Amino acid sequence: MNLHPFIKAPRNTTQAIMLDVIVALIPIAMASYLAYGTLALTLLGTAITTAVVTDLLFSGILFGNWKTPLDGTSVITAMLLTFTISPLTPWFVVAFGAAAAILFGKILWGGLGKNRFNPALVGREFMASVFPSILGASSIWATTSFINLPAQDFFTGAANEPVKTYLSSLLYNPSGALGEYSTFLIVLGGLYLTLRKRISWHIPTMLLGVFAISCVVIGDTVNLEYSFAGLLFGTIFMATDMPSSPNNAPGKIYYGAMIGLVTFILVWSGVKFSYLSYSILILNGFSSIISEVFKPNPWGETNNRLQKSEKIALLTIAILGVTFAVIYLHENHALIYVLVVYILYVVLKYASDFRHKLKYPI
Repeated sequence: MNLHPFIKAPRNTTQAIMLDVIVALIPIAMASYLAYGTLALTLLGTAITTAVVTDLLFSGILFGNWKTPLDGTSVITAMLLTFTISPLTPWFVVAFGAAAAILFGKILWGGLGKNRFNPALVGREFMASVFPSILGASSIWATTSFINLPAQDFFTGAANEPVKTYLSSLLYNPSGALGEYSTFLIVLGGLYLTLRKRISWHIPTMLLGVFAISCVVIGDTVNLEYSFAGLLFGTIFMATDMPSSPNNAPGKIYYGAMIGLVTFILVWSGVKFSYLSYSILILNGFSSIISEVFKPNPWGETNNRLQKSEKIALLTIAILGVTFAVIYLHENHALIYVLVVYILYVVLKYASDFRHKLKYPI
């Protein structure tokens, strides 16, 4: 019997959880270094330094908390942000994205654990909206001549050439964003986090399952362009972000399934580079509603299945409606207006919360 329920086990402190995530990300960082050497390290260093300094300054000034960078969240946000971009992204764009991720993705929501949207993805979309000519340019992904260590043949004894090439690419393939160079290391990081009980199976399994089924059922009719390693990275490290995802198992199952469906719709519609970022952010916005709709019934209370089905149907229609609105705005290069609305909302929300604290300090 636990006589002191207010005492946290050391393995479940914020620092311990964040340390596990960093451990899972380090091999992926090593793969990016093998692929692009100092290019990768420069972007990682820029993002981490900017994120930590931004977190330190604004948490200290706004909340009086000068120790917040020690929890490790700003480091993880910076690493995740860097792993979603090309190794040729200019350093000042990365610094801007890291600062925006911390300020508008974490601080102005109230700090650690209060963010509604994944901070790293918020930073990424700030970069994409403010610097569209840079992040949207095809030249930024033409990285072949900058590769430090090219793809390797890890199965020299195998007779089947296509199978050998495919298996080698799962271990190491220096193509795409900085976090996509080893599917094997991404899966290894996911298994580590699962065994450490930092993430659960619900979101990744449903996300990948629904996306795969959609590809099999509908995908044969069009040429789908997406990165499997990028999809896997976002599924494991982005979609499972605790503050911005539902807090119960049924909600997580629905949440993961809808991210998978929305991701497929975006890819099918021709959205490039940002398809998973958009889908996760869209579902982030519905996360609290999903938690409410799928919350367990109190003991002794019966479940009104018809009423719940209606809520789920309306929720699904709303998510799909937002998805098609995002596609329209993306095609018309108008997502910058969404960014402006987001900034105004977050700033006004912070101002309102601040006034409330002044009025009711306890």
